[in-house]
Amino acid sequence: MKREYMDGIFYALLFAIPAYILGLCFPIVGGPVFGILLGMLFAKKRRPKAVEEGIKFTGKKILQYAIILLGFEMNLFHVVEVGEQSLYVMVFTLLAAFGAAFLMGKVLGLDRDMTSLVGAGTAICGGSAIAAVAPVIGAKDRDVVISIATIFFFNVLAVFIFPFIGHSMGMSDFGFGMWAGTAINDTSSVVAAGYAYSHDAGAYATIVKLTRTLMIVPVCLFFSLLVMKGAKESGAGFSLKRIFPMFVLYFVLACIVNTTGIIPAEISHGLGTLGKFAIVLAMSAIGLNTDLPSLVKNGLRPLALGMVCWIAVAGTSLIVQHALGLL
Repeated sequence: MKREYMDGIFYALLFAIPAYILGLCFPIVGGPVFGILLGMLFAKKRRPKAVEEGIKFTGKKILQYAIILLGFEMNLFHVVEVGEQSLYVMVFTLLAAFGAAFLMGKVLGLDRDMTSLVGAGTAICGGSAIAAVAPVIGAKDRDVVISIATIFFFNVLAVFIFPFIGHSMGMSDFGFGMWAGTAINDTSSVVAAGYAYSHDAGAYATIVKLTRTLMIVPVCLFFSLLVMKGAKESGAGFSLKRIFPMFVLYFVLACIVNTTGIIPAEISHGLGTLGKFAIVLAMSAIGLNTDLPSLVKNGLRPLALGMVCWIAVAGTSLIVQHALGLL
């Protein structure tokens, strides 16, 4: 790693460490959100020019390394465990999220990057999906911050609303676990809502959510192909990295390594935890490069987009489960 990056990384650490601790104390909010908030609070403060390159590196490259490390906590046997039926639900909710994002994005006049990030965050796993898709499409830091803030807002709502709706509908533990696991984004929110309903619902929702995270791979490949097509049409050319982002390949390899059990569970868990901290670090760096007044000015339309995507995913999950007789 280049020496000029180190100053910026250490500078971002000043915000990432307290953000990570706050995330552990308040898991519903989460470290990444605290990282963005702390970074934005000090974004306009005077800082040494020597840290600028490192902050940019942290917000881009460290973000990709974080996704790779998260793979060490993923187990491919979860796919088998949740069964074929839950995979049907995931596919349809994925299509619903991106379909709603595309259509509503057109209505609201939002650009491709914003609709893609909000769609990915709603369809898969919130901040982790946004962090994975952002470097593939070359999204701006501002778009990353707005999309994560949008997803966070609806995650918090889901924790309170989903158990109430589930009890009102008389859903089974299995049905609610499937619904929470496929329609709520962030893992901590899935766990909170699931276990608020019942122990069995919480346990199953967590498994479904972890399996859903693996959808990061095909979604990143899809967006990389879109970027490649755009580059080809504009005459800008394309490279192998555009067709297949290497950090996605390494994420898959990390998943495989963890599934085989070659690495002791304690080490895999440690690497996964390091990955979660690295996401907080990267989000702190992104916050440090974000203009808060601009964020506030442009944040209402993405919020409307997030609401439509959220309702589309939650509704689709219930409809597909009802059609399959899972509720």
